[in-house]
Amino acid sequence: MHFPGKLVFGNGTLMNLPEQIVNTGSKKAFIITIEPLLEGLQAFLSQLTSSGISYSINTGITQEPYYSDFEKLLTEAEATNPDIVIGIGGGSVLDVAKLVAALTGNRQPLVEIAGIGLLKSRAKKLVCIPATSGTGSEVSPNAILIDDADDQKKGFISPYLVPDIVYVDPLLTISVPPAVTAATGLDALTHCLEAYTNKFAQPFIDMHAFEGMRLIAENLVEAVKNGHNKEARSKVAMGSLLGGFCLGPVNTAGVHALSYPLGSMFHLAHGLSNALLLPYVMEFNMESAPARYADVAVALGCQRESNDIDTAKKGIEKIRQLIEDCGIPARLSELSIPRETLPEMAKDALKIQRLLKNNPREIKEEDAIYIYNEAY
Repeated sequence: MHFPGKLVFGNGTLMNLPEQIVNTGSKKAFIITIEPLLEGLQAFLSQLTSSGISYSINTGITQEPYYSDFEKLLTEAEATNPDIVIGIGGGSVLDVAKLVAALTGNRQPLVEIAGIGLLKSRAKKLVCIPATSGTGSEVSPNAILIDDADDQKKGFISPYLVPDIVYVDPLLTISVPPAVTAATGLDALTHCLEAYTNKFAQPFIDMHAFEGMRLIAENLVEAVKNGHNKEARSKVAMGSLLGGFCLGPVNTAGVHALSYPLGSMFHLAHGLSNALLLPYVMEFNMESAPARYADVAVALGCQRESNDIDTAKKGIEKIRQLIEDCGIPARLSELSIPRETLPEMAKDALKIQRLLKNNPREIKEEDAIYIYNEAY
């Protein structure tokens, strides 16, 4: 496990962060965020200024980023030569901030660090503050970019991508729209679920994964339907954070691998892509790990049945109900994805072996096509 140097969780805690930044000895910050957050960050930014910390802001990440998007941002960051990089936003913003901190002033080019354990250092201090409850990127050693050369998502995994300081302030998620709350929350739930049912599952991660599933299943619908409910927002944020701790030591599996082509080919949001496939991959996997999927059902709030398979089926029903109650699409056909593209999607998904190797049941190309058809 690679934990952040300091982790602070709680409503309103963002205003304590400037003091922590001062304590790092930093004088110049490069902040990566999104335009809709700027108004709510004014008090925080004023505190930075009054603490003697200058900053520049980039709000250019508006969708899942490509290599080329990152390179432009890295050039801007290097021109400012910051002491510290601060990411405030959703998963894409945090992933880019992690890589900017790693590669500013670093001789390793981006293309050389795609993969597992290839990044050798990080020169700049790094702070991550999530503004959605979904990716868990704020505490994971992972970052994802899309390669312009082949439109494929590429993973960057390294302990150097784990931040020095993480502040999780659930109040930042209050303004997140219902559809985004639903998709990101189901993404976080998928992180926990795929870690718990993973071929490489182990007890320390199981604790995080089980509690993350429980918190999100109990509170996500309320967070979607009543976004100003601070308690629901806080519990979903905690579930997302726990899901982030599952990434790296165990990581995700078939759902995420099969979701990648939906993002790269059709530019669907990552969380929505996972939600569309989750119940169908669960059905495919269930008989290979019935006891694990029965535990998932219990974490989701289901009662145990007379055997693991029947209990696991209740869990799948619960996931379908969550998706329906959250009001997001449940099938690929609802998003006008051409059925004839499913074989191409399957070929692309099979390239994501770093995740498929974790799946409790082997997924071959014909299996991927079958799952996509079931989800259509």
